[in-house]
Amino acid sequence: MGITPAAEAVRVALYRHLADTGTLPDDSILTSAATGRALPELLDELEDARHIVRRDGRVVLAHPFATRNFRFSVMSASTLWWGGCAWDAFAIPHLVPGASNALVATTCPACDAPHAWTVSTETPPPGSQVAHFLVPGAQIWDDVVHSCENQLIFCDEHCVASWLGRTGEPRGYVMNLETLWRLASHWYEGRLDTPYTRREPMAAAEYFRGAGLHGAFWGQPD
Repeated sequence: MGITPAAEAVRVALYRHLADTGTLPDDSILTSAATGRALPELLDELEDARHIVRRDGRVVLAHPFATRNFRFSVMSASTLWWGGCAWDAFAIPHLVPGASNALVATTCPACDAPHAWTVSTETPPPGSQVAHFLVPGAQIWDDVVHSCENQLIFCDEHCVASWLGRTGEPRGYVMNLETLWRLASHWYEGRLDTPYTRREPMAAAEYFRGAGLHGAFWGQPD
């Protein structure tokens, strides 16, 4: 869905501030970018076009950035961000200039074991951990906050099974860290630039295929 030039100006101001500082900009910064239009109206437009997600009027997600704890922190030499999920946390070092080799940290949802990786733009981080995505790709935006809260990294398949047994959730899609890194590496490419155009569904399906994702969960042939 396309957006108006005024909404795009607010979008890029919001995203660049999050990239630079890890925090939401003041309304005054966004209002100055709004070129005379009402900021609430432009934020509504951005949310309708899936550029931001709000709860109780506050932006909580501007993918890959989050403004509250979604279980993932991303720390560069100068900036600390919240990642919106496993996918987003691994994407921030690829998207933000100078953020390669950021430290991505989380805890296993099953056993609370701490995990951290240095995520670069060069090669996937080593590790035997696995990411579990609960919600299929085509359904992520039905409740995107719930979807992001359930894109998590576990110690191993045993911890995935333990968590699923405890929560009663169905098994989703499990991938290793290398696949997660490939998924994250170019997904948000161009999001700090303007104008930014989202991928069409066919292009998204091709991207997932190139990242090594297979099956109906990702809209791919089995």
